[in-house]
Parts: sequence; structure tokens; C-alpha cells
Amino acid sequence: MQSAEDTIAAIATAPGRGGIAAVRVSGPDAFSIASRISGREVSAASAGRFFFSKFRDASGLAIDEGLVLVFAAPHSYTGEDAVEFQGHGGAVCPRRVLEACLSRGARLARRGEFSLRAFLNGRMALSSAEAVLDLVDAKTTRAADDALSRMNGGTAALLESLYEEIVPASADLEHFLDFDENDAPEGFDAEFSARIGNLLSKAREAVASVRASAVLRSGVSAVISGPPNAGKSSLLNALLGEKRAIVSAAAGTTRDYIEGFLDIDGWPVRLADTAGLRDDAADEAEAAGVEIAKSLRREADVSIEVEDGTAPDAPVREQAGRRGRPAVKVRSKADAPGFAPREGAIPVSSVTGEGLDALRAALKKEIEALARDPSEDCGGFPSRALAALDEAEKALARAAEEFPGECTLAANSLRAAAEAVGGCIGRVWSDDMLDKVFSRFCVGK
Repeated sequence: MQSAEDTIAAIATAPGRGGIAAVRVSGPDAFSIASRISGREVSAASAGRFFFSKFRDASGLAIDEGLVLVFAAPHSYTGEDAVEFQGHGGAVCPRRVLEACLSRGARLARRGEFSLRAFLNGRMALSSAEAVLDLVDAKTTRAADDALSRMNGGTAALLESLYEEIVPASADLEHFLDFDENDAPEGFDAEFSARIGNLLSKAREAVASVRASAVLRSGVSAVISGPPNAGKSSLLNALLGEKRAIVSAAAGTTRDYIEGFLDIDGWPVRLADTAGLRDDAADEAEAAGVEIAKSLRREADVSIEVEDGTAPDAPVREQAGRRGRPAVKVRSKADAPGFAPREGAIPVSSVTGEGLDALRAALKKEIEALARDPSEDCGGFPSRALAALDEAEKALARAAEEFPGECTLAANSLRAAAEAVGGCIGRVWSDDMLDKVFSRFCVGK
């Protein structure tokens, strides 16, 4: 980890053509750098203000012009003296302003270093800092709202409360172990058992909250599968509201898989159409597509099994997604002559839109079940907070079983739970852990 005594600078806006670009500077020399670039005195007295100025390089050459925003410690994003130059966008102007900052003593910020400094300076909790990236990456309004809530301390408050209750409970049990068990106050066992049970309930509440956030962050995968000509590609197009897949009466048209993004009541979904499943593929390319379809279906968070509603005698394939989660069954071509419904399958017409709302509701139900299911891994997203809270929940569950019969073991379990939650909120951390968290950020964040 590099020294926080350095002054750092970076372009804070996305690269490319645009009306405005921002260059962010933070650290002890931020004001002096801004003074030399703008030609105006910048100090703590300027905090909370902005002014228009030409930006000049070390030789005095004008390289851009725009606004200079001044923030004095500790009332800035990083908790340090900070300045932001807002000039013209594009490839050249922001780069030249950044070079002017670097030539006057700043160094280029590492990935996530502004947010890291905000954490180290007590401006935000670790879970709030991580939520910054989730807000930037949010694909739905619900995901953005969730990230904003966590960024403003929603999850941090829940975890802080849990930590502040586990630590004294652990200390009390450690204190109890220093005395003869016969000297325990009357009712201590029952009272402390209830205390552990309450902590376990709170831990499970925190796990549920973080699990839902993990699913919103990573999204879920949904795979449409079924026999050739069952209406899979038409269903993909209907759900996406655009023509993404080729629809043809010829069997085996889809060889590879086709993906699109779907918003199911705020839950982000990666929806894939796959090759028709059959044993007598027409050629090697279709056979390869069938194998890909089977693989995707096995790994899917949600499996959508489509069957041709105009072929009532066709065999029904019982398909399941990852870890045996049952498929959502769809009976296609509900608008066609000869359509025959089947119990347990949603009748859908990709032509008229019939049944699409019912299908979306069924998908929402499956996703919400996924978010609640502790056996699932939230779309494969490696959530540091979720792993820590799972560990804390298991430790508290052990403590509930061990107390009062094995008080020493229960004390060890409570200590492990406190350490897990402490690491989750940043009370216990290492440089390696922080590097892993903040290296996922962009350079200017």
C-alpha cells in the first residue's frame, strides 16, 4: 500500500468523446497544485466554492479552461484536501490537465485509491466503499437503489449493530470462564442462551440482506431450452422486446447460444436462447450446439423449459438448472390452432404476448427464491461480505449448540463470529484484503 501522504491525481470520468471531463486531485499538495494550474490562490478558505479559470501547464501554456471545485479536509470525498478540475471532454484535454497535475508533484492514483482513502480516513465504512463500485456497475434501478442504500450506510449500520452486540457477548462469556461455574448468577444460562439466539437471528437477517445485494450486483443467468422448433427463439425475442434471434420453421436453426439482458422487476437477468435439444443432430455444428445448450442449462440459475403447445403428444423433458433447481415450464404457441395446455406449464404466445407477464412473475419468484437460498452462491459472484457473514452465522450457530455444555468452545465460536463480522465492516483488515477490494475500482474512483 502506497503512502497516504502522497498527493494523487486521476481522470475521474469515462474516456472518450464528451462535453465534460473531470480530473480529481487529493492530498496535502492539492491546493498548491490547483493554485499553479489555475493561476488563482486556492486554500482552505476557498472550500465549498468553485470558480472558472484557464488551466495552464508548467510552461504557462493554456491547455484547457473550466471550473475548479475546492474541498477542504475533512469535508471531501477522501477526507483530505481535494480539488476537481472540470474541463472539456475528449482524449486530449483531460490528459493534458492530468499531466499538469503530475508535473507539479502529484502521482497517478491507483485503482480505487480515492475510495480507499475515504475508508482509511473514516469517511465511509468498508461495505459503503464497496457499494460505490456496485452503484457504478448497476444494471437496473433496483440494483442502483440497493447500492445507494448500502453506500449511505444501510448495510453498514446493520453489520455495525451486530458487531457491537457480538463483542460484549464474547467478552462476557470470557469473563464468565474466569470463575467457577457454581458462582454463575441465577438464570445466567437461560439468559445467555437467549442472547446467542438473538445474535444468530440478526446474523441471518444480515446474510439475507447481503445475499439479495449479491444477486442484484451479479445478476442471474436464465437459459431457454427445449426441442427444436418449440418456439425458444421467438420467446427470447418476445421477452427482450427486440429481434435478437433468427426464427425459422427449419429445425436446428440455432447452433450457438444468443444472449440478451432482461430486467425482471429490478432483478438483472442474462437470458440465453440455446440450440434445440435432440439426439439426432443434423450435422457436427448442430451437435456441438446441443452440447453447449446442455452445459448452459446445467449451470443456469434459472432454467426455462419450452415445449411446443401444438404437439400435445411430444415427450416432456424434465430439465433442471444448477443444483437441481426445477425448471420454469412454458407451453408455447398459445395463439396457434391445435394448442393444448398442459398442467404445470405456462401457456405463452410470442405473437400476441399472452402469458409473458405470468412468465415474468414465475421468473421473479425463482430469482427471489435464489436470493434467499443459503445453498446457492449468488450467481457465482465472490462476495467478500457474504463469505464473512456466512462464517459468522455458522460460528454463532455453533455457539448456540455449545452453550452451556461447552462454554470454552462457545467462547471460541463467539470470538470467531466477532472477527468475521469485524473483517466484513473493516474493523479488522489487512493491506492484502484492502488491495483485493479496491483494485476492482477504476483509477479515478
